[in-house]
Amino acid sequence: MSVDEPTHTDRSVTLEESTVPEQAAVLVDEDTDTEPTLSVVMPTLNEEAGIEECITRIKNAVVELGVPTEIVVSDSSTDRTPEIAREMGARVVEPDRDGYGYAYQYGFDHARGEYIAMGDADTTYDFEELPRLYNEVADGEADLVLGSRFAGEIRDGAMPPLHQYIGNPALTAFLNFFYHTSVSDAHSGFRVFTAETLEQMSLRSTGMEFASEMVMAAGAEELEVAEVPITYYEREGEATLDSFQDGWRHVKFMLVNAPGQLFSVPGVTMCVVGTVLMLVATLGIELVGQSLGVHSLIGGSLLTLVGFQVGTFGVLSDIATDPVQRPQDGVTRLIREEFTLERGIGVGMVLLAFGATVAGQMLFRWVSSGFDVLPLVTGDILAFTTILLGVQTVFNSFFASTVATLRRD
Repeated sequence: MSVDEPTHTDRSVTLEESTVPEQAAVLVDEDTDTEPTLSVVMPTLNEEAGIEECITRIKNAVVELGVPTEIVVSDSSTDRTPEIAREMGARVVEPDRDGYGYAYQYGFDHARGEYIAMGDADTTYDFEELPRLYNEVADGEADLVLGSRFAGEIRDGAMPPLHQYIGNPALTAFLNFFYHTSVSDAHSGFRVFTAETLEQMSLRSTGMEFASEMVMAAGAEELEVAEVPITYYEREGEATLDSFQDGWRHVKFMLVNAPGQLFSVPGVTMCVVGTVLMLVATLGIELVGQSLGVHSLIGGSLLTLVGFQVGTFGVLSDIATDPVQRPQDGVTRLIREEFTLERGIGVGMVLLAFGATVAGQMLFRWVSSGFDVLPLVTGDILAFTTILLGVQTVFNSFFASTVATLRRD
């Protein structure tokens, strides 16, 4: 991960007259024959208070970069935002659906550059810092570069304390843990990447979770992600974020797209612990000089059954969906690679037969004693736990086979 030293720019924006011809030389519109090298994409929803400053800063950055650049504004506004953008040389496209992520996706679909930059049009990001992000990608140092607010500077009033000290750090830590990334600001909206990287990430989300999905997909695809410190400013215009609702959307999206961490790992862990407890209690093995009794056996049975079902959800999620990150634990991978309906039924029938045999022996002894000697509770729990596992395996195998067939069709 590469990290540059942050720069601190003044908020005032001036366009020197001498730079106007230079800007015209590298700023590309849809009517020119020149193909842009860089496309700067901004989603807008009533951003007339900040769009002019943002485009002015992009133009200043374009002069420094010296590469043919187009500005694509993906607009859903009811104010003068699109008119201002067009007057300043941007290409305005209008998404046919709502959603922050969809606005970006729509803008990306209309971008023609080999490199793509993205950022919000509310003046929170200083687009004059764009060359430092662009150069990281253009020099081959990274596939995706994030502008890190937390590695740089967050100006007073730019971010609510709840977001700065709790929300963003917690969501970033959560994403790093689940998707094996190591970024400091997973939800920065200022980013640069190549068109090839965009295609490789196969982004699908249409809401605010789009920011999370990009980093998640980069981690899952083992792309090189770098960060450059940036300065984050107070926005112009009215904020449109809902802290708790949007935060939950990020968390939910991260969870459902990592079935390995959500289902497989907890399921396998519970199964292993539960099975060990059952064996120790059944065989009378002493731990720290103490034998485990029937209550430990019941607890082990519960853990085994719950763990089996939770782990099954991981397998079914892998078969039925296309998550950003597929389960990578050994058990789920083995099942994914070797599973057939016949094998699943076979394993289930073996478990069912074993449990039924143990239960049958206990029933026979009880009947033979003239119904005087009750079977041991230990045997009951072991038998019926195994029977339940066998039944679950058989029916879950049929369900998995049905889902797999539907997906193939």
